Amino acid sequence: MKLNTTDLTSILKASESPVSGLIEINDISIDSRSLRNTKGTLYFAIEGAFHNGHDYIEELIRKEVTYFVVRTVPENVKGKATFFVVEDTLKSLQEFVAYYRTLFDIPVIGITGSNGKTIVKEWLNFLLHPFYNIIKSPKSYNSQVGVPLSVIGINEKHTLGIFEAGISLPGEMAVLEKIIQPTIGILTSIGSAHNEGFENLDQKIDEKLKLFKGVDVLIYEKNESIQKKTASIQSHYDWSFTAEARVRFQHIKDNTYTVNYDANSFSVDFPFSDQASVHNIASCITTLLALGIDTAYIQDKITQLYRVEMRLQVKNGLQQCTLIDDSYSSDYQSLKIALDFLEQQKTHPQKTVILSDILQSGFSDEILYQKVGTLLQNNNINRIIGIGPNISFYLKHLQHFEGFHSTLDFLNHFDLKKFKDETILIKGARSYAFEQIVSELEEKTHETVLEINLNAISHNFNFYKSKLLPETKTMVMVKAFGYGNGSYEIAKLLAFHKVDYLGVAFADEGVALRKSGIKSAIIVMNPENSAFSTMISYQLEPEIYSLPELKTFLTEAKKHSLYEYPIHIKLNTGMNRLGFNDTHFEELIAILESTNSVKVASIFSHLATSDMPEERKFTLQQIKLFQKWSSYLTDQLRIKPIRHILNTSGIFNFPEYQMEMVRLGIGLYGVGNSEQENEKLQNVTTLKTIILQLNDVGEGESVGYGRRFIADKPTKTATIPIGYADGIRRAYGNGKGEVSINGKRAKIIGSICMDMMMIDVTDTGAVVGDEVIIFGEEIPITELALKWETIPYEVMTSISQRVKRIFFKE
Repeated sequence: MKLNTTDLTSILKASESPVSGLIEINDISIDSRSLRNTKGTLYFAIEGAFHNGHDYIEELIRKEVTYFVVRTVPENVKGKATFFVVEDTLKSLQEFVAYYRTLFDIPVIGITGSNGKTIVKEWLNFLLHPFYNIIKSPKSYNSQVGVPLSVIGINEKHTLGIFEAGISLPGEMAVLEKIIQPTIGILTSIGSAHNEGFENLDQKIDEKLKLFKGVDVLIYEKNESIQKKTASIQSHYDWSFTAEARVRFQHIKDNTYTVNYDANSFSVDFPFSDQASVHNIASCITTLLALGIDTAYIQDKITQLYRVEMRLQVKNGLQQCTLIDDSYSSDYQSLKIALDFLEQQKTHPQKTVILSDILQSGFSDEILYQKVGTLLQNNNINRIIGIGPNISFYLKHLQHFEGFHSTLDFLNHFDLKKFKDETILIKGARSYAFEQIVSELEEKTHETVLEINLNAISHNFNFYKSKLLPETKTMVMVKAFGYGNGSYEIAKLLAFHKVDYLGVAFADEGVALRKSGIKSAIIVMNPENSAFSTMISYQLEPEIYSLPELKTFLTEAKKHSLYEYPIHIKLNTGMNRLGFNDTHFEELIAILESTNSVKVASIFSHLATSDMPEERKFTLQQIKLFQKWSSYLTDQLRIKPIRHILNTSGIFNFPEYQMEMVRLGIGLYGVGNSEQENEKLQNVTTLKTIILQLNDVGEGESVGYGRRFIADKPTKTATIPIGYADGIRRAYGNGKGEVSINGKRAKIIGSICMDMMMIDVTDTGAVVGDEVIIFGEEIPITELALKWETIPYEVMTSISQRVKRIFFKE
């Protein structure tokens, strides 16, 4: 896009025009880490609660980015680039995209509501694909930042836009309406999500309806209150299952419904029966009718609707590969997001992309694949596999490219053993059935999985970060296989967030991270003397807690001719586990003064009761003693090391003692030590499995080993493939524990077996293949810990390594 700088200054509401003449903008960016930041990028330095985009301008200039929208120009970059100075960079981003939207006169569907926005958007894209060239929000990009990044993708070839809008506070929707400028509005269900930002439900509805102030058509479930609030809208398409409405759905049998619309009537088979899906299908059918789509087409196409996968998933692949599964989506906007995620989560230097034809883009094929090729090259992709006639033709000139006509052609002719020690992004349009490729490449394990939500980890990290001063460093514990969640994948995410240190318990954990490509500073908290040589080879930094240990490490350091190798001195201020006390100080000082083989990078201690309000006095006593002892050591040694004593609960309860660094542990994984703390955190892990078989158990019949469950009435039971070998305590059986199926609780009955357990599903409506939640959002891990008479740490670290870990990002 070419713009006169005077016009751009006006659009951004910048204080002045930095240069005169035309400039060409190829992309906009708010993320300094994206490999798409190149010459022609307009970078908005957004200031968030946890990050300040201004901090990365110098780094971006080195990448040849020349255009910046800033609140202030940092001294170190003045004169090195073109800066548009504004009062609020986020607001300027929104103003810029709102202007951009006015350049296109196309119908735009705006979707809002509490639930179902993304599903309705994806289904409408599928249903309307034959009639329009569609631009839509990638994934669930519906926020104050996500909406602008979605709308900026419109180009002159698009004939329909579908964008979703989500809000959490009053005043936000008016901003999004100005950006989306919808002509057709869809209101999905209104529920309790984000209620905390509003005084009541009525205020929340009023706020959401602001998206529709300029629409010609409004689609919603019949509601007299909404009809009155939107009386000025030209055309209403309300729908209902229970009342008279413009579109009336009547259940006939099984999944068949009659649709009564004006004077017309036709039947449709719904592919899903759960209430949320049925209501979302009703929204889609009503939208198709409002757009004049033929009923025969609706009858045929609705039956082809599919489950929407709204997240990128990280899975273990064969031959030490890591798979990023985005196998049901292929459009240009979401490709950019997926490539950024690939860079963030890559487990090996070798990066591979398996990509299908992109079926909708708004560009001609020639321009589209030119852009795709540039994107892949800018992201330094080592191997590109194109599947589909168009991508195979237009990208055949790229280095390391191999093309196949179809998915079957690829599976029949490509040797999958060629994939080894690489990270593979698998991204394809639904019609290409890339799930077959994922199935072939995925490491085979049983149906029980532990899902780890990377978005939630980022949220929790940023929450604790918000309690700190900007200059305070962070160390995050990834010991014990990342508290059972997977150390490498989480370490990679933390490196993306630029944490200062990672903490592991033993040297072999640190070595594994190094071998996986982690370059962050790593502290080994329980180093064994026999591992010192290995630690030095892999640049792992030891905790030093005793004089014998220090002497042994110095001996090893001299063998390696080390100079000022970083070590971390631990003080025992009351935990009485490991660490120096003041009786050791004189000898410790003498040794450290006599050598230059090591340097003290940090001095720290460990709080014993930071999570116990009743022991506040003891915690403050520990902190006071640490301050006294660390000051003495730093004065005597004439050094200024990092000091740290706060753990997760310490950050929450004693932030005034954060010093130069804090150590974050269990809180990262969504578990706090108080109700107030847990309210601020998001659930990270979900342990789930499926129903293998259902059994009808008669009165007086038994279930499981030892006949520990005897049915006192006719009972329907289900067998699920998870047991004590997967980390579930055997004592959790016999009615003590529960699982969740279809949102309902089901008791564990009989004895838990090594690989299976049985549950009572009499009142759940469960069928074979249904998902079963062991713990997660529905059943908090703290509930299991309470029933196991232990702490969440033990539950998390008990989950067997044979349980497949799946990492995902919404």
